[in-house]
Order: sequence, then C-alpha cells, then structure tokens
Amino acid sequence: MQKVKKVPQRKCIVCQERDSKKGLIRIVKNKEGEISLDPTGKANGRGAYICKSSECLKKAIKTKALNRAFKIEVSDEVYENLLTQLEAYEQ
Repeated sequence: MQKVKKVPQRKCIVCQERDSKKGLIRIVKNKEGEISLDPTGKANGRGAYICKSSECLKKAIKTKALNRAFKIEVSDEVYENLLTQLEAYEQ
C-alpha cells in the first residue's frame, strides 16, 4: 500500500486564503535585506506568500503587509519592483 504525499499548504499574507505551495508565489528577504520575487520557492531567506495576482500585491502595498511579514520598513521602490516582476511573471 502506497502512502499519499501531503501537499504543502501556505496562506496568503494579504487575503488569508489557503492554497497549495505551488498555487501561491513567494516573496523572499535574504540576509542582505534585499526583497525579491521567488517563483521557484527555493531561494534562501525569509519567505512570505501571496496570490499570483497583481491585485493581491497591490493590496499588500496598500496595507503594508510585507512590512509586518518581514518586520522591517519596505520602501515604495521595492514594492514597485515587485509589481513589475509579478506582471512580467504573469505573462
């Protein structure tokens, strides 16, 4: 009898929706403090998950959700950079 593998679940930091790890996109802060999009989900650093939609990221910008998740002040240019990366990834 073969065991069924458990699918890792993650929660979006903006809308609080649960989904599989592959259904969400990871934003990572590395040791240098740089914040970037991590489509592979394997980059080193502290990660936060959001839905794969630009609307969810825009809500994160509005509510400063990444500031709370990473416990640092995230600048507006970092948010703009993440937005352009996500829009490029969506296409």
